[in-house]
Amino acid sequence: MPTWAEVVFLLCGIGFILALKGLSGPRTARVGNLIGAGAAVVAVALPFFYADLDHVLLILVAIAVGTAVGLVGAQRVQMTQMPQMVALFNGVGGGAAALVALLELREFAHLADVGVDVQAAYLVATAFTILVGAVSFSGSVVTFAKLQELMTSRPVVFPGLPVAFGAAFLAALVLSGLLVAEPVMWAGVLVGVLGLALGVLLVLPVGGADVPIVISLLNAFTGLTVAAGGYVLQNTVLLIAGTLVGASGTFLTLLMAGAMGRSVANILFGALKGGSTLGAGEASDRPVRSAGPDDVAILLGYAEKVIIVPGYGLAVAQAQHTLRELVELLVERGTTVDYAIHPVAGRMPGHMNVLLAEAQVPYEQLKEMDEINGEFKQTDVVLVVGANDVVNPAARTTPSAPIYGMPILDVDAARQVVFLKRSMRPGFAGIENDLLFEPTTTLLFGDAKDSLGKLLAALKAL
Repeated sequence: MPTWAEVVFLLCGIGFILALKGLSGPRTARVGNLIGAGAAVVAVALPFFYADLDHVLLILVAIAVGTAVGLVGAQRVQMTQMPQMVALFNGVGGGAAALVALLELREFAHLADVGVDVQAAYLVATAFTILVGAVSFSGSVVTFAKLQELMTSRPVVFPGLPVAFGAAFLAALVLSGLLVAEPVMWAGVLVGVLGLALGVLLVLPVGGADVPIVISLLNAFTGLTVAAGGYVLQNTVLLIAGTLVGASGTFLTLLMAGAMGRSVANILFGALKGGSTLGAGEASDRPVRSAGPDDVAILLGYAEKVIIVPGYGLAVAQAQHTLRELVELLVERGTTVDYAIHPVAGRMPGHMNVLLAEAQVPYEQLKEMDEINGEFKQTDVVLVVGANDVVNPAARTTPSAPIYGMPILDVDAARQVVFLKRSMRPGFAGIENDLLFEPTTTLLFGDAKDSLGKLLAALKAL
């Protein structure tokens, strides 16, 4: 590789760092995203200008197909489907890294056959990339299937699962050791197959609200495989990009686990001893207090302070624009309105922030859980739109609940709570929410977009 190409790759790596920095704030996120995308385009195009490439036509076709899929995904995928798209694209990255490592292993095997010694560090990195990349690919496919409801979102556990996982993991380690001792293709292929099995076995016991955290963990796995692949290929930009993804994914996983009040190990293996969130669940038949849009509009219209708690149901109903109009009307009437954002609300990190930004909600109105929890006691009305588990008092009061210990929004401290719900089915964690049955809680049943539209009309009529 010529020196000028190495310098350009290094500049692309710096571009990725600047992109990550830009994505850390809402005002700079768009510019950061453009910088990252531009650096990626340059990095992909660069080999055409310095390398003597084989199969150029196939490479161009692959780039064209990938570009088309990316454009369609960006334009057509709904906000509710964004988490599963992230999972799928992440898995493809891990799978690609594993395939590239297998191709490099073939070259190493050829060198060994002609008597050339291959450094053990390269073989270790190759085995790692094959194994972890395969885990990331198959695990991401299972998380995609769970979120897309192609399979149950509940934990899937069967007798002997821990034994099967342990045996596959041990076998993968042994074969990886053999691969490092002697680079042979059959060992690499078997390591990849075992990695696929490990990915499935790792994610099957994870259910309900724990699935998004596993997506973040698998994203970190993919980053580490890309970094290891960059080491094998001696490619600076892959090494930098993979390290950034691996580090940020790891931090994000730990932060999300902390927001759930649990350890990563408990999230991954809790179902084996009954400690995982369940997913699904039956609708409750306990009596609740409900009201119509006119009654709720009166509550909101005469409130001095209102807090909005958005959740996944808001995304499902695509009601963010109607909600923004309702809030703007309340502000015009002199009401103080804020949005309370829980770290794990929705189906992926930042889901609610992105959803509300799409509706052009001022970022200043969005407040994180730690910042706003002390304000609920002075709040007249809390309007919960599509959220459930993140406001469930069971996290504080019921030790047997799978979400026990999870920090929640202290909605139950407010003077009045209005829940917009489609039905009495539980949230993503699969457990009943006792807040629904409190005397200060009123339920407004129906589709969130339709209910908010009726609330808006009733409020205008006051």
